[in-house]
Amino acid sequence: MFDSSLRRFKDRVGAPLAKRMSRVSPIHISILALVVGLLATCAALKQQYTWAFALWILNRTLDGLDGLIARLHDGQSDFGGYVDILTDYIVYASLPIALTVGSPSSERYLALALMLASFYVNTASWMYLAAILEKRSAHNPDTQTTIVMPAGIIGGFETIIAYGIFLLFPTHITTLFSIFAILVFITIIQRLIWARKNVDR
Repeated sequence: MFDSSLRRFKDRVGAPLAKRMSRVSPIHISILALVVGLLATCAALKQQYTWAFALWILNRTLDGLDGLIARLHDGQSDFGGYVDILTDYIVYASLPIALTVGSPSSERYLALALMLASFYVNTASWMYLAAILEKRSAHNPDTQTTIVMPAGIIGGFETIIAYGIFLLFPTHITTLFSIFAILVFITIIQRLIWARKNVDR
């Protein structure tokens, strides 16, 4: 929901560092972010939630840095964008699984299943729509990601906050997973309404 405006702020803050990293491959940063994200997953599995939270924030910081380096040094590529989203989704899936497996209960597994199902449908809701918009060259001057992603109530920033809350309040995982799943489903409906109004115009 706030991704576009916050991306501009993030780029201003990160630009001094990114400008010094002209020899660093954005893809290498993406892979490093994946490694850090998997370390966060391992920490969550072991119920080391403070470490998991710190590693999650580092993962998201690195994830924001790879695209910025690519833009500042003319290193943008479709393959880089593909690797970026793929590594993101590995962490998005593995971290809540680790939180559940690390402290299991039937209620937690049901909430996890509901949330992962919402992710599954949400992926279809924006990736296929993004492919249609790409086909129609629907980019605009504010487009800074590899593909166009119609906004919804849940975006990248909201996911960062939600996962941080999961890690800070792990005893409430069942409720938190369920609430987040509902918000993701609302986002899916938002995109469906947007697509109905705009795709066949």
